[in-house]
Amino acid sequence: MRTSWGRWSAAGLVAGFAGLAASYFVAMVLTTRDSPVTAVAELVTRLTPGPLVERAIRILGRHDKQFLLLVILVLSALLFAWAGRLARRSWWAPTIVFAVLALLGGVAVSRQRGSGAIDILPIAVGFATWVVCLSLLTEPLHRHERVLAESPPQVPDEPHPSDHTRRTFLLRAGIIVAGATVAGTVGRVVGRGRRHVEEARRLLRLPGVTAPQVPPGVRVGLDGLTPWGTAARDFYRIDTAFVVPTIEPSDWQLRIHGMVDREVVVTYQQLIDRQVTQAWMTLNCVSNPVGGELIGNAWWSGVRIADLLLEAGVQPDADAVLQTSDDGWTCGTPLAALTDDRNAMLAFAMNGRPLPIEHGFPVRTVVPGLYGYVSACKWVVEMKVTRFTDIEAFWTKKGWSELGPVKMSSRIDVPDDGGKVLASGGRVGGMAWSQHTGISAVEISVDDGPWQPAEIGRVPSTDTWVQWSATIDVEPGDHTLAVRATDADGKVQTGEEQDVLPDGATGWHTRSFEATETVDE
Repeated sequence: MRTSWGRWSAAGLVAGFAGLAASYFVAMVLTTRDSPVTAVAELVTRLTPGPLVERAIRILGRHDKQFLLLVILVLSALLFAWAGRLARRSWWAPTIVFAVLALLGGVAVSRQRGSGAIDILPIAVGFATWVVCLSLLTEPLHRHERVLAESPPQVPDEPHPSDHTRRTFLLRAGIIVAGATVAGTVGRVVGRGRRHVEEARRLLRLPGVTAPQVPPGVRVGLDGLTPWGTAARDFYRIDTAFVVPTIEPSDWQLRIHGMVDREVVVTYQQLIDRQVTQAWMTLNCVSNPVGGELIGNAWWSGVRIADLLLEAGVQPDADAVLQTSDDGWTCGTPLAALTDDRNAMLAFAMNGRPLPIEHGFPVRTVVPGLYGYVSACKWVVEMKVTRFTDIEAFWTKKGWSELGPVKMSSRIDVPDDGGKVLASGGRVGGMAWSQHTGISAVEISVDDGPWQPAEIGRVPSTDTWVQWSATIDVEPGDHTLAVRATDADGKVQTGEEQDVLPDGATGWHTRSFEATETVDE
């Protein structure tokens, strides 16, 4: 007597669909574009020849996508059942089946536009769920077969020793099915909210918001440099939200209170109906190391915070504003930075479109010249006018400094580290920034030699980074390139190395390169 093949197939099916439910749940919670199954369906659609796609549409009409998803699920079910049967003979065979499915899902997800490393996490969670659940389900089946092989003939009307293992299998299968059902249901609820907000965002029309126009002269004409304007999908993202808030514009409002003469509450519609201010602004994270990429430059549209604070009537003893995000994150912003001549704003558009959800939709704060941890509050819902002595914000209580002004910095983009440059007439270049102060000059040094001036691009204001380039003339061989900047006040960038904690990194960015007579194309 042996366990029927049906139970091994059932074990594979239950484990398989538990993995799909887990990956779907994680995808929805992380607000990635969609579930791995949908990503596979999209990949199949992209790879299917056009005539075949057209024929499918003609036959199935608007149900073509649902039919494709059904086919993928049926094929997955067959593979899951097969993996369960393979588990009867060995532990590694079903693992290979699951690994191949995970690899397919990973390829499909990575082919989606704007995908990143975080999009692979649902695949990894699904694979781990497959392996763990199949092990939990097949263990009592293996034990059941051993009991059957070793036990004496059964006495009538007495329980057989294998009955316990059968009950264990059924209990575990029931628990896993229930857990997968809950995960799938919760994921669907979370995903529905995300999709509804995305649809509301897509349909928004923002009066006064214009598309970005890159100003003339900002580019220095060197291939390989970081684009002066950063696309939203390429803009760095640093926040503490495990689940990104999805807020309907009609539900959003901002409350300004604390040390003010009158409390002000602004709805989304009231905000976008106000006078719009727009500007190119570079934002960077305090965690950005020397030469790092946690920085971007975008065309922001919104309403000046200074005007709202003026309406509230800020009391003279106040020196800070405690901003609070919808997810509870807080930052303490110097009041002066929100009320002086800089264009600190409540931004509702980025590069001429409503903010992406991950970047703070429907409204976030943008403040030139300050690191994001003291100013850039995404999904902002509250501003409390107060004093620094009376508050403690999220990052400052973890050891970061209180005020967070951006430090001047510069970076080499060309050449790559270890790259090649023409020994005579080769061009190098990169970016430099000192937001709300501005860059007046950039210099380079080869092999610790004298500093030589570089060309810098024109910029529309002191609140953006600048591109720079320079021409070198060196002997063929290995060399080291360093860069430093000078701000509009005449201050030269320090070469003293400091880590990002507590108030931003300092030091000169350097790169090794090989100077050659010719550079291969």
